[in-house]
Amino acid sequence: MKRIVFFIAITFGLASCDSFLTVHPKDDVAEEAFLKTEKDLEIYANGFIQRYLPSSDNTAFADQYTDYVASRNSTDFLKGDTWTPEDQGGWGAGASGKWAQLRDANWFLDRLDRAKDNISEDIYNHYKGVGRFWRAYFYYDMVRTFGDVPWYDHELDKDEVDELYKGRDSREFVMEKVLEDLNFASTYCSSDARFVNSSTRINRWVALAFKSRVCLFEGTYRKYHTDLNLTGSANKFLEESINASEILMNESPYELETGGAVDTRYRSLFNGGDLNQKEIILGLAYKTDLRMHNVTWKMFSASYGNSWSLTKQFVNQYLMRDGSRFTDQPNWVTMSYSEEFKNRDYRLQQTVISPEYTRKVAGVEQKVSPNFTMNLTGYQIIKWAIDDEIHIGLTTSANSLSLLRYAEVLLNYAEAKAELGQMTNEIWNKTIRALRERAGVNGSVPSDFDPYLADYYLNQTSDKWILEIRRERGVELAFEQVRYDDLMRWKMGKLLEIPWKGVYVDQLDKGYDLNGDGVVDFKVSNTSASSATVIKLDNMFQLTQGNKGNVVYGQHLGRLWLDKKYLRPIPTTAIQVNPNLLPQNPGWDK
Repeated sequence: MKRIVFFIAITFGLASCDSFLTVHPKDDVAEEAFLKTEKDLEIYANGFIQRYLPSSDNTAFADQYTDYVASRNSTDFLKGDTWTPEDQGGWGAGASGKWAQLRDANWFLDRLDRAKDNISEDIYNHYKGVGRFWRAYFYYDMVRTFGDVPWYDHELDKDEVDELYKGRDSREFVMEKVLEDLNFASTYCSSDARFVNSSTRINRWVALAFKSRVCLFEGTYRKYHTDLNLTGSANKFLEESINASEILMNESPYELETGGAVDTRYRSLFNGGDLNQKEIILGLAYKTDLRMHNVTWKMFSASYGNSWSLTKQFVNQYLMRDGSRFTDQPNWVTMSYSEEFKNRDYRLQQTVISPEYTRKVAGVEQKVSPNFTMNLTGYQIIKWAIDDEIHIGLTTSANSLSLLRYAEVLLNYAEAKAELGQMTNEIWNKTIRALRERAGVNGSVPSDFDPYLADYYLNQTSDKWILEIRRERGVELAFEQVRYDDLMRWKMGKLLEIPWKGVYVDQLDKGYDLNGDGVVDFKVSNTSASSATVIKLDNMFQLTQGNKGNVVYGQHLGRLWLDKKYLRPIPTTAIQVNPNLLPQNPGWDK
C-alpha cells in the first residue's frame, strides 16, 4: 500500500490547478524510471482502483434519491427549479479535479511502451486494456452526467492550447470512442486466475460486464430520448450489450449463487464477509481490523443516516411466491404490514425489515420491528447491514460490497433482447426465471402485461417482457447504485417526484404491533407525538385519506422534475476557464 501511494504521489499528485491535463512529475528521474516492469504496471493499476471506484457510502447509498427510496431529505438538484450552473460541480481542474482522472489514464497509456521489452505481449496488452477500461469508465460517467464533453486520448502537452481549450465533442463521437476502449479491454484484459479470483481487480470479465451495462444504458437512452436524434444507432449499442453479456454467460466462471437457504441466500451476497466470487465479478473487499466501513451504523442510526426506506409503490411490485402479482390479491390496497409479507418473493424480507426479522441486541438474538425514528414508510432497508447492533456508532462493518454481479449481466441481456423485440421463452428461462426461482418464486412466463407496472411506468409501454424485466431489475438490484441511471435512460425522471407512500393505517391513534411480539411499534396521531413510536401528522407526514390510508412522507421537500435535468449543466467555473464549452446544455442557459 505504501508503495502504491508513493508512486501515485510521484506520478500525478504534483499537478497544479491550471495544468491538470498536462503537468509532468517534477521528479524527472523517478518519472522516467517508472513503468518499466510488470510490478510497476501493477502498482499504477492498483492506484486506479483506489482513485476511481466508489466509496462504501457511494456504493450502499447511491440510490437514496431515486423513485423507490424515501429519505429524510432530498438533494437540492431535485428541489424545485433552483439549481443553476453555479451550483454544479463534477468538472474541476487541478490534481484532485475530475479531469485529473483522465490524465492518470492517458499518462499511463502514453508510457506503456517503456515496459514492452520487459514483459510478455499478453501482459502488455492486459495493462493496455486496463488503462483503456479506466478511460472508458471516466468518459461514461462524464457523458451520462453532461452529455457532450471534450474527448482526449493522450496526455496533453502544455503547448497544445487549441486542444486544451477546444469545445465539446458530440455524445455520438465520445461514446463510439468509449465503445472502442471497452472492446479492446474486453478482448485483451486477462482472464488469468490471479486477476480474477479476488473479484477486486480489472480483468476480461469485469470489462465485459461493464460493457454490458454501458451499452445497455446508451442503447436505451438513445431509444427513449428521441430528442437526441440518435434512435438510428440505438440498436447497435443494444446488440453490443448482448454480445458482451453472451460472452460472459457462455465463457466466464460466474453463475448465480443458489446455495444455502432460500430465505438468506440473496442477502448473503451483501452482508457476508468475503466477496462471493461465484457471482460477484467486481467489488470492494473489507476485512475486520484491516479495512472497515460504517454502512451498518448509518442504516440503523436515527441521526447519522438518512432514514432510507422503500416506498409502498415499489414494494407492491414484489411478486407472490407462486408467481402471481401482489396487486391481483384481494384487498391488496388496504392490506396490513404483517399480511403483505406472507408468501412474497423472499427478496422482500431480505431487503427490508419484515415481521420475521431478528438481529442481535446486546448479544442476544431478538425480533426487531421497523423503527420510525430511522425509517419513513415502514419498509426499513437492511440489505447492506449486518444484523448486530454492536456496529451502531462504530466504523466496524467488514461486509464486502459488490459493484458488478452476474445477476445484472443476466438482466442486461434480457432487457437488450426485449428492447430489440427478440425476447423468447428460452431467453426468459435462463435469465428472469433463473433469478426468480433463486428467490423462491415461480418463474413461469406471465400470460399478459401487468397494468399496475404499466401505470407505474407512466404507460410508456405495455410490452409484458419489458415491464417484467423492469420489475425484476428493480427487485434484484434494489439499492445497488443502478436505479438512477435506469430512470434516466428510460426517460422516467417524472418518477423522482412521486409521493413516497408507506404502510397502510386504518385509523388514527391505533397502536400497531408490526411483528407480533406484543409490543406496540407505532401509531399515527394528529396530536403531538408522545414517544418515538408515534408519527404526528404535519407538513412532513400525512395519510392519503386524511384520517386513514397510506403514510406519506416528503411532500414538504418540493421535489420537482424538469426534463432539462436529464443532463447536468456545465459548471459556470468551467465555462469561465473555457468559453468554448458553450453552448450550455438545453434549459440551463436561462
